Amino acid sequence: MNPALLIRLRPSTPWRLAPASGASLEASAILHSDSLYSAVSLAFEQLGLLEEWLTATASPFAEPAVRFSSAFPWQRGYLYAPPPAGLWPPNGGPAKVRWKGATLLPTSVIADLLAGSAPAEDQWAVDGPSGCLVPAASRSATGPFRFLLRSSAAVDRLTGGNVAPHAVSCVQFAPASGLWCAAQFSSQTTYAVWAPKIQAAFRLLADSGLGGLRSRGFGRSRSVDFQPGLLPELLFGAGASAARSDAWWLLSLLSPAESDDVRWAAGNYQLASRSGRVASARGAGRQKLSSRLLAEGSVVVCGKPPVGAARNVAPEGCPHPVYRAGYAVALPIPWPVTE
Repeated sequence: MNPALLIRLRPSTPWRLAPASGASLEASAILHSDSLYSAVSLAFEQLGLLEEWLTATASPFAEPAVRFSSAFPWQRGYLYAPPPAGLWPPNGGPAKVRWKGATLLPTSVIADLLAGSAPAEDQWAVDGPSGCLVPAASRSATGPFRFLLRSSAAVDRLTGGNVAPHAVSCVQFAPASGLWCAAQFSSQTTYAVWAPKIQAAFRLLADSGLGGLRSRGFGRSRSVDFQPGLLPELLFGAGASAARSDAWWLLSLLSPAESDDVRWAAGNYQLASRSGRVASARGAGRQKLSSRLLAEGSVVVCGKPPVGAARNVAPEGCPHPVYRAGYAVALPIPWPVTE
């Protein structure tokens, strides 16, 4: 399997991660892979590496050198992720734990699900505000994050009399918590070339911020931790290996490429609508073309690993291409495939 780099961000301020609706009084706890790719691209622009980066990752004629998963919460020793669609909540009779209230699970629990084992009711509890499955011993503590409202007001500087108060929803991370993502490389060679540059880009983003309201100090991180390895071992522990299967659990958004022979009648998947605005210096504020991608947690069935594609979603009149990355970071999982 190709090398990967696990990246842990340790937030020092609240983060504004907009939901699909874009509503100011709602927020998301997931930084989607297309937004993460855009943020890294803007960081490489500041580092003078944008053209080299786009050549390596946005060429329609070659496999991307680097793919990003979406960024999900972590807390202490647990990495959280959306479970493979169709495997959660666990089947069975009445349960004391309201399993379906959890939308993000520790990867150790996901490993047990893939092995056919349901979580023990006395060991896990659902943290309602975050929708995370947390150890029962920490029930009195918080999950990895909470949603909260931050209020502010716009004041007319000329007269001082017109005040427009407003509020916005954001994510406040608990101590020893943050967001994690994985960068997967196409080969050992591309890892050697791009891993140091990826680390530099994330250190820059930790200082400048990710998500919205960065000019107000949101989205900062105190540090970034990097851990190289193979993706199954990074997520499930030492000794874990990828299953031999045609079913792939998505840890990123996916815009299937023409070469991805997806069997749409099989698998279990959902769609995510994506839009947003251009953030570059020459096209800032323009509305990107909207598109729909397969969401994280989806299970797609295809004969070979899905690759995905980067689509140009630049609006009319934009002076440069704007790429929405739909590359797949996925793991093969056991799945009852039916033709």
